[in-house]
Amino acid sequence: MEFTMIETGWLSILPPIIAISLALITKEVYSSLFIGLFSGMLIYAFAAGGTVLTAVSTTFDMMYSKIADNAYMIIFLALLWAVVTLVSKAGGSEAYGRWAEKRLKTRRSAALATSLLGVLIFIDDGFNCLTVGTVMRPITDRLRISREKLAYIIDATAAPVCIIAPVSSWAVAVASEVSETGGFHIFLSTIPYNLYALLTIFMVIFLSVTGRDFGPMKKAEEAVRTGEVKVEERAQQGNPNGRVIDLVLPILVLIVCAILGMAYVGGFFDGVSFSEAIGCNPTAGLTLGAFAGLVTAFILYIPRKLMRPKEFVENIVSGIGNIVPPMLILILSWTLGGVCRQLIGTGQFISGFVSSSNLPLGFLPFLIFVVAALMSFSMGTSWGTFGMLIPIVTMICAADGAGSLLIPSLGATLAGSVYGDHCSPISDTTILASTGASCVHIRHVETQLPYATLVAVICAVGYLVAGFTLTPWIAIAVSVVLLVAVILVLNRSKHASGWKSAE
Repeated sequence: MEFTMIETGWLSILPPIIAISLALITKEVYSSLFIGLFSGMLIYAFAAGGTVLTAVSTTFDMMYSKIADNAYMIIFLALLWAVVTLVSKAGGSEAYGRWAEKRLKTRRSAALATSLLGVLIFIDDGFNCLTVGTVMRPITDRLRISREKLAYIIDATAAPVCIIAPVSSWAVAVASEVSETGGFHIFLSTIPYNLYALLTIFMVIFLSVTGRDFGPMKKAEEAVRTGEVKVEERAQQGNPNGRVIDLVLPILVLIVCAILGMAYVGGFFDGVSFSEAIGCNPTAGLTLGAFAGLVTAFILYIPRKLMRPKEFVENIVSGIGNIVPPMLILILSWTLGGVCRQLIGTGQFISGFVSSSNLPLGFLPFLIFVVAALMSFSMGTSWGTFGMLIPIVTMICAADGAGSLLIPSLGATLAGSVYGDHCSPISDTTILASTGASCVHIRHVETQLPYATLVAVICAVGYLVAGFTLTPWIAIAVSVVLLVAVILVLNRSKHASGWKSAE
């Protein structure tokens, strides 16, 4: 289904502003997203000379288009959540929790283990969110780490890790955008300049080691630790006969087969390079991996009578049912993103500020980072943001004789793009992180937004340094020192002493 874009000027930024503002004010995501996207449709319909009926019709046309475009993602999430439910009902998650509890004695060790697992699962951000949440949630619950903190750790080791991992669908997507100027080599060159990804990973490890939280996250942690807020018990406990292998084997098979599935779908076994193959249709490959995990669970559980065949099927249906609420948020956010990108020209309006700026060239990475961050936060998509900005950035650097700023500027583009993917209320990664952690979505947004925005502000300073020094290392050093200093200052209060007082 094809849509015709209409330039609507400053009106193009109203729909994402409306959706995000309503979500933060009302703390109700579904209606906020729908009102935001429908306001965009009204702007589009009236600009095109249509009526309210045109807006209604086009809304569902766009929704249909986005569901069709993301059909494999929907199937993958349904199968993955079915596996997650089966693992829990078979007792695998509880068995792993009992095993890990003997080894992970402190909140610090649990937070670090969660961070490490998030870094290790770098193939796909959505897969990362749901897998890490399923494996670590029982452990963090027992050690009184808040669901908000778990969701943050999951989110901070999803998109920020994927965007700097050479073997990922993200790497191929970025390389394809710069294929005319160096492709994969250019992507590798941008990694040191991707300050947001690097600093976010540093921050999550720093907080995991020190426990020096601040702002809403600190309040959430204290509320759980003191018992003011109790972690909800699961309505149904798993089979007491479950073993660690009942969790590890299905998940391990799922991961291995997901990688092989992406390679197979992309033509790796027919001669296509591995890096290109896994980026061809990653969600199709992930779906094969999820199905393999489902088959493994059947072979593992049924003969040992951990559940009867009827229970197995019922748990699959139950698992798919559990993913419906976050899936509805995803569909609405996809539709809103489609309205902004394909109909009313939100990206073009914001990116126009870049090409019209008369600032000295050294400010270019800083300016591009700010624009990319605003775009990605408004639209909730990193791929859509860097997809629109990379060609513009490449043209600007070539036309203005700023060739030496190409790599820093592309790094700033990717960094700003990941910021929105990390913390925007309408980002699918943000939604899946809250789902994986079983955290109320708006609570996840509220508690991690100060963390992500702090990193973004310091990154902006780092890009001022990088733009004038033309080296990433000074910018990284300055940014790390600033980040640590600000965290220590924000953490100061009569209740603040990190993990030590909380163990």
